[in-house]
Amino acid sequence: MILVQKKNNLSHLRRKKRIRKKIFGTQENPRLSVYKSNKYIYAQLIDDMSSKTLTSVSTLSKEIRDEVKKMKKTEASKVVGALLAKKAVQLGIKKVVFDRNGFLYHGRIKALANGARENGLKF
Repeated sequence: MILVQKKNNLSHLRRKKRIRKKIFGTQENPRLSVYKSNKYIYAQLIDDMSSKTLTSVSTLSKEIRDEVKKMKKTEASKVVGALLAKKAVQLGIKKVVFDRNGFLYHGRIKALANGARENGLKF
């Protein structure tokens, strides 16, 4: 059991490293970084030039915390993506570089990306 967990974690870290080599965010075109735990999902827009987070949203954010408690995790991810897109549009950001952080592009990651796309962000 422990060997399987180590192998899966190692594969995840390799994917993450391979992806991050190619992705870089700027002020006009920031990096949309996504992290998911078993219970929550987090997304943030990062300007890698100045190493600053421009905005961030998660299922723990005050604006949506009560709303997403009653939802399934995939539905909550879509709401997080929508809120992040609205915050980005307020900051004048329309285009981002998507960093899935080594996670496979399906399920909650895909739902977050679709929620962001539907609310005005372009990848």
